[in-house]
Amino acid sequence: MAERIPRPSGISRRRLLGGGGVAALGAAGIAYGVTRDPQNETFGRSVTPFHGKHQAGISTPPQAHGTFVGLDLMPGARRADVVAVLRMWTTDAARLTQGSPALADTEPELAADPAGLTITVGLGRGAFEAAGVESPVDALPAFGIDRLESAWSDGDLLLQICADDPVPAAHALRVLTKNVRSMASIRWVQRGFRSARGSKSAGTTMRNLMGQVDGTVNPDPALDFDALVWNPEGGTSMIVRRIAVEMDTWDELDRGGREFAVGRTLDTGAPLTGVSEHDEADFDATDRFGVPVISPASHIARARHTHDGERFFRRAYNYDEAPIAGATSNSGLIFAAYQRDIESQFVPVQRRLDEHDALNEWTTPIGSAVFAIPRGVAEGGYVGEELV
Repeated sequence: MAERIPRPSGISRRRLLGGGGVAALGAAGIAYGVTRDPQNETFGRSVTPFHGKHQAGISTPPQAHGTFVGLDLMPGARRADVVAVLRMWTTDAARLTQGSPALADTEPELAADPAGLTITVGLGRGAFEAAGVESPVDALPAFGIDRLESAWSDGDLLLQICADDPVPAAHALRVLTKNVRSMASIRWVQRGFRSARGSKSAGTTMRNLMGQVDGTVNPDPALDFDALVWNPEGGTSMIVRRIAVEMDTWDELDRGGREFAVGRTLDTGAPLTGVSEHDEADFDATDRFGVPVISPASHIARARHTHDGERFFRRAYNYDEAPIAGATSNSGLIFAAYQRDIESQFVPVQRRLDEHDALNEWTTPIGSAVFAIPRGVAEGGYVGEELV
């Protein structure tokens, strides 16, 4: 039988419900070492500007928690409905990201500490059809490795909600979706995570749940985004891929086999021909038997760009959910890719991975969606006004 923990002396239910409750709780806080950390308070109140040339949440340093939401417009939706949703989201997002409650916010206290909250809005083909304008994005071609499920695919609208604290992210999701429920319904929600704020040095490449560094060769927002990510209007295109990882069979592979499949050492993330994570990989190097040090079938060999214009930017988040019957894990990656032109940047790389990638034995795309990300918005405007 579990030992019963005695109630702290001096604090009774009657006192808590009566006039002595405040004093008793204050004393209990001191007794149990509950203190307020000014540094954490500052972190909680950090804000990311909402208005600007580009939407936040893309070049913004990735926060610890990411929520991706696909929505469908109600049947019969027209341009007025799309505009109404975008106007409402703009108004509420502009407030929530700055630590103010949304209009008609029923839980305004949850908005006070945004923890770097960003809200990014995207439009799928269905939104453009409803608005009566040509869509700037198309569905991806079919890939042989895909096993796509409708539960994680497509959508007329997108919300990408990121923060360093899951509470403001959850609050934003609730506010933004319930306020448009007469015009749009949730199709899917994908929640992901990275290392917690402060647990790693700033700029450290994230690790996925396979233990790999993920995102080493990524364009620099300060140097490359104008050429590779932002279109002339200031927006971009976004692909959300949900990639399931067979952790149970990955566990059966020894360390050498894992590094062979990836093309990098697991401890430092360095290419097998290098010492440090950001060393340039030498794909021509061979060992004393003439065998390539980095296998042509390795993930980094198949994923490398063939020219600078083929690069794209990605923000990845791990997911880890309740196991499906018979498995011990249900984990993977929410892979978000941003590029000016999907056909010339993302598709060629994905085709090479589809043809042959050593990691394909353990990874399977089970969700896919494509969205146009409008440019940023000035005060008084609304997100997406240049598109619809």
